[in-house]
Amino acid sequence: MNISRRTFVKNSALTVAGTALFSRQILSSRKNKHILGIQLYSVRDDMKKDPAGTLKQLTAMGYKNVEHANYVDRKFYGYNATDFKKLLKDTGLEMRSGHTVMGRQHWDESKNDFTDVWKYTVEDAATVGQDYVISPWLDESYRKDYDGLKRFLEVFNKSGELCKKSGMRFGYHNHDFEFSQKINDQSIYDIILKNTDPKLVIQQLDIGNLYNGGAKAIDIVQQYPNRFLSLHVKDEVPASSGNEKYESAILGAGIVNVKDVIALVGKHNKGVHYIIEQESYQGKRPLDCAKEDLAIMKSWGY
Repeated sequence: MNISRRTFVKNSALTVAGTALFSRQILSSRKNKHILGIQLYSVRDDMKKDPAGTLKQLTAMGYKNVEHANYVDRKFYGYNATDFKKLLKDTGLEMRSGHTVMGRQHWDESKNDFTDVWKYTVEDAATVGQDYVISPWLDESYRKDYDGLKRFLEVFNKSGELCKKSGMRFGYHNHDFEFSQKINDQSIYDIILKNTDPKLVIQQLDIGNLYNGGAKAIDIVQQYPNRFLSLHVKDEVPASSGNEKYESAILGAGIVNVKDVIALVGKHNKGVHYIIEQESYQGKRPLDCAKEDLAIMKSWGY
């Protein structure tokens, strides 16, 4: 695959000493400053109906950063990477991370290389300005065999190397099975963290999802204090329907002790991405929940 224009320009600039120093200073400042944003899955129906209008409403609320959950056929919410970046800029937003599941179809074992589909995924992420390319799922077939899981986690590391070439990092986002399922008497999550290189693979801890797996967010952060450069900031209440015990809710309304968890993460990690996500609304409008969650985070000093 041809090198992206972003990578070409970046590499060319680095040949000039003064520009290189300036670039490193900017990147260092960017990495060491935390950001506050929203996962667009929180307003998924609104984004499906009117992406541009929904982004404008989020900006009006005070959001400056978003995280995508929709990348299909090289398009973000129906826009190619260049056009979506322009839409974000025109709306006053940045998209520093996004979710795209990396699976078996993205790695060619016969060639020991990624397929073009994954290479394009990384290229488009770089074009829109992401810091992190995050996979939010682990196929069930990888959760049954210890050696097979370890081999796929090496692909995680290789994806980190690929992302690094464009100034990004690869990441993984948990659900609940990582804590409830075990292989060789180890939780899936422990295996993931023990077999991924922190310099290449960041962990985005969803501090709400794990409760349905029998874990507590504060315990996981205490176990791995230096591994979380991104969080899905979420609270949980008893579920009103469905098969899961808990569902997400307005921050501060549930059992997560959100304020304490995110403060502990911030104590041990610089430049954390605090990404608000609410998937259930207890009768409220999703956009109203997004506004309320942001106000709560700001009242906590974020």
